Amino acid sequence: MISKLIEEAVKVTGVYKFNTYYRNYAGRVGCALLTRSGNIYTGVSVDLVCGLGNCAEYSAICEMVKNHESEIEMIVSVYEGNKLIPPCGRCRELIAQLDTYNINTRVILDENTVKLLSELLPCKWN
Repeated sequence: MISKLIEEAVKVTGVYKFNTYYRNYAGRVGCALLTRSGNIYTGVSVDLVCGLGNCAEYSAICEMVKNHESEIEMIVSVYEGNKLIPPCGRCRELIAQLDTYNINTRVILDENTVKLLSELLPCKWN
């Protein structure tokens, strides 16, 4: 399943430049998550020069919530289609606060390393 999630995250990456005078992009980071019920949701980052935008994890989580799910079994993020990266602190906190189950979410750091969210967020806000 790790390979499948990485493949799905890679599929949604790809830089899309918006038609503006600014350097606004989407898709530099792609994310795929597996829910406890076995569904996969994906998302991409949106980076705007003014500081607005969102992380790929946030985008995938919104897609999941739209489908009435909140329990994340496993998650992976990929930068520019080839580098696996961990979720940022904001996204880690979002995952943890969304559902108490999610402190056990397995975060794929590379093809051979998976850590529980509780290991990456040892002092969660509550």
